[in-house]
Amino acid sequence: MSASHTHEKGNNNVSKAAPAVLVLADGSVFRGRGFGATGRTLGEAVFNTAITGYQESLTDPSYHRQIIVATAPQIGNTGWNDEDSESYDARIWAAGFVIRDLSRTVSNWRATRSLEDEMIAQGIVGIRQVDTRAIVRHIRDHGSIAAGVFSGEEAKLPVEDLVEIVRAQPSMAGANLSAEVSCDESYTVEPEGEPIATIVAWDLGIKSNTPRELTKRGVRVVVVPSTTTYADAKSEHNPDGIFLSNGPGDPATADALVEVVTEAMNDDMPTFGICFGNQILGRALGLGTYKLRFGHRGINVPVKDHRTNRVYITAQNHGFALEGTVGETFDTRWGPAQVTHTCLNDDVVEGVALNSGRAFSVQYHPESAAGPHDAHTLFDDFVDLITSKEGQ
Repeated sequence: MSASHTHEKGNNNVSKAAPAVLVLADGSVFRGRGFGATGRTLGEAVFNTAITGYQESLTDPSYHRQIIVATAPQIGNTGWNDEDSESYDARIWAAGFVIRDLSRTVSNWRATRSLEDEMIAQGIVGIRQVDTRAIVRHIRDHGSIAAGVFSGEEAKLPVEDLVEIVRAQPSMAGANLSAEVSCDESYTVEPEGEPIATIVAWDLGIKSNTPRELTKRGVRVVVVPSTTTYADAKSEHNPDGIFLSNGPGDPATADALVEVVTEAMNDDMPTFGICFGNQILGRALGLGTYKLRFGHRGINVPVKDHRTNRVYITAQNHGFALEGTVGETFDTRWGPAQVTHTCLNDDVVEGVALNSGRAFSVQYHPESAAGPHDAHTLFDDFVDLITSKEGQ
């Protein structure tokens, strides 16, 4: 599709958009115009502070069952391409999209179609021309909340009926979602040249750029379904280390994954986790988890490593967190562990590690898709661990 064709289609869609309404479970109503598919979508309303990378965010499996409210005032100018999706099958995992203004033009040379084209093709319902500043302030004041976007004929239903529909959906607290976004079968991502090591990565909602960052460093990455046991992974793939990915859902429900990490540490297997994987490692080390008021979602979240006093600007997408305090050291069956990282905005735990260095994790996304590259060195640290004499 040419840029001019996309431009013309976008103009027609903007002018002919159906009425739409965003309804929150507390009865708040925001009326606008629909974009993307027409109909109904339900999920938890959360906001994302990133000003770039909407394609990566929409295709991030961690957004499963969530309606993204973009704080950036205009969305869609870079269109959609076939390279930047972060889900294995290029699927949009976000339940819906709420924006202020939809760009009338697509002006990126890599774009092959518009954002709205892709949302229509994948059946994703969105709403535009709403006051996203007011919505974000509401979520910040009252917390992430069950919501629904209704467009076309659905938007004409009585508000009382729409509120009841929204309230009837399952809560995110207690939701076990990793199996819903995980791959069905194992697959391998090979590095160029002879691999220096093999890592088994549990797909809890893994983003595509994560295996790429590891294969850039000469590592063969075997991605396995979330239901894979440690014993099966070890017997089938003989890994030099294991990786726990990002993903959606309540970590308090992930007992089987906690057992995976427990068995790996019992086996002295080098272990690295990010985001959901950080919460799993933390649980295995004995820490509790809780649901954040409105979560961290964006690409400019400051995090401090208390071991080095260095501050990183990070990409994040999580609604749950580990319990703990700044610089806390605590005992585990594998020796002492510590809270290594915290968020400078609110002191939320952002990383834990065994003092031995054999297992570590962070709450943010070092693969930086989208986001800053500050944390790329974590992949180097993991590769160094598994290829050192101590890691063999």
